[in-house]
Amino acid sequence: MSPPSPPAAPLAGDRRKRARGQDREILALALPAFGALVAEPLFLMADSAMIGHLGTPQLAGLGIAAALLTTAVNVFVFLAYATTASVARSVGAGRLATAIRQGMDGIWLAVVLGLLLVAALVPAAPTLVDAFGASATAAPHATDYLRISALGMPAMLIVLAATGVLRGLQDTRTPLYVAIGGFSANTVLNALFIYGLDGGVAGSAWGTVLAQYGMAAVYLGVVVRGARRHGADLRPSRTGILANARAGVPLLVRTLSLRAVLLIATAVAARLGDTDAAAHQIALTLWTLLAFALDAIAIAGQAIIGRLLGAGDTAGARAACRRMVGWGVATGALLAVLVVAASPLVLRAFTGDQEVRDLLLPVLLVVALTQPIAGVVFVLDGVLMGAGDGPYLAWAMLLTLAVFAPVALLVPAAGGGITALWWAIAGLMMGTRLVTLALRARTGRWVVAGAVRA
Repeated sequence: MSPPSPPAAPLAGDRRKRARGQDREILALALPAFGALVAEPLFLMADSAMIGHLGTPQLAGLGIAAALLTTAVNVFVFLAYATTASVARSVGAGRLATAIRQGMDGIWLAVVLGLLLVAALVPAAPTLVDAFGASATAAPHATDYLRISALGMPAMLIVLAATGVLRGLQDTRTPLYVAIGGFSANTVLNALFIYGLDGGVAGSAWGTVLAQYGMAAVYLGVVVRGARRHGADLRPSRTGILANARAGVPLLVRTLSLRAVLLIATAVAARLGDTDAAAHQIALTLWTLLAFALDAIAIAGQAIIGRLLGAGDTAGARAACRRMVGWGVATGALLAVLVVAASPLVLRAFTGDQEVRDLLLPVLLVVALTQPIAGVVFVLDGVLMGAGDGPYLAWAMLLTLAVFAPVALLVPAAGGGITALWWAIAGLMMGTRLVTLALRARTGRWVVAGAVRA
């Protein structure tokens, strides 16, 4: 009689053990990243809460200036994404000095771009504020806040690039601690300058600028210590800066295309009427909050995939991708349940207008139903970013914009309302992204091993 076949339990046990290890790594990176992402909007919330007590024109001015500043910073978010991918690859290859050198090149690029933004925004502040249709009473406050805050642009971009460096080094805890410290400092400085020194809106801007430079200084201190420890060169390298800029261009195209989608959606909502526009703004605020949770997993994906590909572990990268897709689906499903459960609270908390509530309820259901799709989209976006697959991401987002724009613009003409618009946003737009990203993931063309993506 032949001997019995060896049991499969050990192999299954190994798979479970490996999966648990992947889960722990994802959580270790994603949870601090989520905290840092949530902490960032608190800057604006603190400013708004304090300036709101100064008067309506001051708060209106802050709203206009903040919209301009947020747009400017979001455009350059590629400084974090591109740096994470390149640094993580070098970490995986065991080249820590090279990783930090690449990170420094990203930081130097941030300095250059920040100075260019200062030179552009300071003189153009009045024109930009007028273009937003600011009232005569709000415009001076918006201009003052924008001009002063523009001086903090180099610090803001340094923080983005340095955050990418640390994520690539598999460290998401330090950005969390810096974000908490920055928010605390911003709150104290704003209270001092606004009320203690009677600085008004300008005082708030100065407080935020100082807090931003403080955060940038902490980040630079961390990176410089790492560079000295591993013998990395800190001097600016023209070749390295240009390489970072080239890697960032596709991600810039992707970001601009995504911003165009959101701007078109807001413009269409405005054409539907004030009630629809109000419901849209509440839904978009909730959508952004949900995105923080999903983006945290994407950030973990960037760091893990970049490191594994840099180490030449293509099988590990594929396995990590599959595991993170599962996390995306599960997190999306959990968020869907939370949205449905919290809908009555959201309706009461955001508006007392019954018409807005009536319009908002079906929109919230659309948002809930599409969260699992969003979960997969965010994860795959992070995986491809970590793999350095920026050119594909750019083309995929341009295609998504081309599909979404005509449908969204036809919503008013077709007699559709805000619910139809949100089916276009959460269903069509995110569905198109899901198809393009899933197809790329299945082909495996993103799986390019090595310290540098060829």
